[in-house]
Amino acid sequence: MTFFPLDHNFTRWDELLALILTAFASMNGRIDPPSSALTLTAESLAEKARAEIGHAAVDDGKLVGCLFLRPEADCLYVGKLAVLPEVQGKGLGKRLLAIAEETAARLGLPALRLETRIELTDNHAVFAAWGFSRTAEKAHPGFARTTFVEMRKTLAPQIEVA
Repeated sequence: MTFFPLDHNFTRWDELLALILTAFASMNGRIDPPSSALTLTAESLAEKARAEIGHAAVDDGKLVGCLFLRPEADCLYVGKLAVLPEVQGKGLGKRLLAIAEETAARLGLPALRLETRIELTDNHAVFAAWGFSRTAEKAHPGFARTTFVEMRKTLAPQIEVA
């Protein structure tokens, strides 16, 4: 497994889009409103990678996972964490989150933050097992009910070695 940044050298945007849509397909019909992944294009992903910090995982030449990171005032936001269904449950998501933790430490940010849909209780359990705690319940614009939960993971303080 190889991990690399989604930078100006990356050109496999159509494949990355297919990865995200495949990884998020199980949400179709389960969540309301529908996932924003459905509005992505190869071009919008390239723009997202320029505006944020993207990483991808490749196994035997095939894109199998990705995530996008966005620095915020007091944390690093983790978005579009996607792992192909055939490799889920094998530690790839956790390895991608380790990259997020390393990035947060490098940027001096003390926590990771993510959002997951209220209906995806299996995701809530996975993120809790990875050290995230539910910090808020929120609604998308136009919805009176809770549509997603926010979760945070406080990172261990970095100790400088003299």
